[in-house]
Amino acid sequence: MTRPLAVAFAGLASVVLAAALGGSAAQAGPAPATPHQPSAAAVDPADWTTYHHDNSGSGVAPGLAPLGTLSKAWSAALDGAVYGQPLVVGNRVFAATEKDTVYALDATTGAVAWSSHVGTPVPKSALPCGNIDPLGITSTMVYDADTGLLFALAEVTGGEHVLVSFDAATGAVRERRNADPPKGDRIAHQQRSALNLLGGRVYIAYGGLWGDCANYIGSVVSLPVTGAGAKASYAVPTTREAGIWAPGGGTVSGGKLLYAVGNGESTSGYDGSDSVLALGPDLALLDRFSPSTWVDDNARDLDLGSMTPIQVGSFVYTDGKRGTAYTLRADQFGGIGGQVAQATVCKAFGASAVSGNTVYVPCTTGTRAVTIGATGTITPGWQGPSGTRGSPVIGGGAVWAVDYDGGVLYALDQATGAVKQKLTIGTAPHFASPALSRGRAFVGTLTGVVAVAGA
Repeated sequence: MTRPLAVAFAGLASVVLAAALGGSAAQAGPAPATPHQPSAAAVDPADWTTYHHDNSGSGVAPGLAPLGTLSKAWSAALDGAVYGQPLVVGNRVFAATEKDTVYALDATTGAVAWSSHVGTPVPKSALPCGNIDPLGITSTMVYDADTGLLFALAEVTGGEHVLVSFDAATGAVRERRNADPPKGDRIAHQQRSALNLLGGRVYIAYGGLWGDCANYIGSVVSLPVTGAGAKASYAVPTTREAGIWAPGGGTVSGGKLLYAVGNGESTSGYDGSDSVLALGPDLALLDRFSPSTWVDDNARDLDLGSMTPIQVGSFVYTDGKRGTAYTLRADQFGGIGGQVAQATVCKAFGASAVSGNTVYVPCTTGTRAVTIGATGTITPGWQGPSGTRGSPVIGGGAVWAVDYDGGVLYALDQATGAVKQKLTIGTAPHFASPALSRGRAFVGTLTGVVAVAGA
């Protein structure tokens, strides 16, 4: 979340105090929903409280020291795979597993400070298709500095999608609220997109399962951070598909939420799929772009839905499965074929990072640097090693990317893409992305979390 440094937030003060005292009390069950009183503390920009650090999805770790010698600081074996990006607040690392368990780990040692099991995940055998077994918490969580609450979206028995909030200091469950998508069969939906926090509401985007089976319709749901306020939603106006599943979730641009939408069922009448959406905080549709190739994209599964769009200066950059990148005017997307510029860059899956006018793109052929010109032109630059397909982040003069199948974390020279260092971390889920904080990189793997020193 992008917030002024003077904003007060809860939880960190008690977390730091507990760490100082050596406390690590675990809390596994729900606690009474009592008001949470914020404590006064300055927000530390070193905290990594949402996917790719901030609401813009920049992926930049501010103030990270120059790259040192990489080494494995610790490895925490948890009860399942960690698909979401770990979050870091103070001396706590937060991670969620496909077994529907949320953990707070000591950032220095990896010891479990608390854990909370919130439900029974759905086995693959109970799903119409898919490739995650079991299916529990897949998306990246989000932390709210104003309330000290941590939010996770869990899929539980029967395919229900539940938004769970935790006291980040103790692990006490504060609220559990239904957050099912507004259309289609809930069991056919997979919630992979990172959660977003904006204006006191949590935003949850839905796509389908691997295999594009059954009746799912891409949508976004929002709920207030606390209380029984009304649930809001937006659904892509298609008869089926059009999933919003890119791991980066939404990015915030000018107070709007930007989402990438996958291929829809239609190949005749335009159904709003294969697009970049701009939604207001109330989830009203404010703007939309689709390439002029949308019919062919839908027919051949070559849509934009595989990579989260990101703002670069006054433009929005988007790319997807076809391998064609587009820039859009941030204040007016232009509808079908309304791009400012386009260029062949790569097939992209995941989320990019941005520094200045350079976008670091998660290409299937390896991380790539792309420069956006003053008029929106797209100029591909260096290409990293072929294994660096994970969603990149930036810090300490390096671009960090995971070879998730090979189980290797790479630090690439930000200017040239040359390998500065690499370290074996263990096999990671597809699209894995490290969190950078206080001289360490934290990566979710198929067995837990790895911390790398020297970042």
